Amino acid sequence: MLKSEKRSLARFLLTYLISTFILFSVASWLFYISGKHQILDRQEEALMYEAENLQSQLRALHHSNSEVLIYPKDIHSQSAIYDLDKHYIFGTFPVPPSLNHLDEKNKLYYIEHVEPYFLGAAYLLIAKDIDETPIVKLQNNILIFMLIAGIVFSILGYFLGRLFVAPMRDSLKQMNRFIQDTTHELNTPISTILTNIEMIETFGKYEESNRELKRIEIASKTLSRIYDDLTYLNLNHRYHRDVMRLDMGKLIEERVLYFDAMSEAKRLDTVLNIRKNVTLLIDKNDAIRLVDNLISNAIKYNKTKGTLIITLTEDMLIVKDTGIGIRKEDMNMILQRFQRANASEGGFGIGLDIVNHVVKSYGFELEINSKKDEGTEVCVKWKK
Repeated sequence: MLKSEKRSLARFLLTYLISTFILFSVASWLFYISGKHQILDRQEEALMYEAENLQSQLRALHHSNSEVLIYPKDIHSQSAIYDLDKHYIFGTFPVPPSLNHLDEKNKLYYIEHVEPYFLGAAYLLIAKDIDETPIVKLQNNILIFMLIAGIVFSILGYFLGRLFVAPMRDSLKQMNRFIQDTTHELNTPISTILTNIEMIETFGKYEESNRELKRIEIASKTLSRIYDDLTYLNLNHRYHRDVMRLDMGKLIEERVLYFDAMSEAKRLDTVLNIRKNVTLLIDKNDAIRLVDNLISNAIKYNKTKGTLIITLTEDMLIVKDTGIGIRKEDMNMILQRFQRANASEGGFGIGLDIVNHVVKSYGFELEINSKKDEGTEVCVKWKK
């Protein structure tokens, strides 16, 4: 699966799972509130039956002829009787609560109006600690349900996401097939044109003043570079790499010479600050792709009569131009494939994507600094 497909699938799954989680969370919360109220209602109903039973015992105690009155007690609940003015008479509470201010955080209270006034009591208060066991059980059941539903909907979302990205995957396959066919068809005419230009140069029939041939050379080398980049993308960066100790200074000088016609067409002043004997462990084709794309971008987006500065040190390569620059808001997208910060210039928007991939493949670091209308500096750092 390509990066774009993975990114689309991840976005779809993220949106799908977040929306599903929110929906199930709200539904589970409402279910929990409803279930908790039902549990408390059942406990309050049981408390009401206890109050009726206690009132019957108070009635029996009121009519008793015994000189010693024993207030009925229950180990599961607490109770108290109050007079008509709601003043405390007697009860089993450690601290008699006020009927007007009952703390209902952890207890259930039930007030029964007593008629007639048995033992002088007008009100009967009975309280009981809330039984948390069924509430905790309800919470655990909801959590288990959420976990199972999360797993089920994650699997379902993944398969839906695969169906979602299938059209894009088919389109990408068709585009890759088109690129493959196009590069195959371009190879022969490009090679023929470049070979004949080299023969003209070799046999001395190439004149500096022959602008037509110069333009043909520039166009041919541009097509050749595009062909190489498209071939690199078509292989999806998967090919045998022959990593060797490569002389970067010599390679850069060769590639600058390769782009000489293009830089002359823009009348650029090319400045080379190349340190000798700088070697790097890298595949030559990867090194060419890295250097070529940096130089071609610096030429393409440079200003006429501008300056191209290439600096090579022991631990970095810097390519700097005095061109149109890149806007700050475009800096985050220029490394993405098929993205261009400036639509006025030609190209497929694949150059910096290839540079970024080569850099990541070898553990290098890529830094891009640019100012609009002032120029761009691209720095590739490596560890010696």
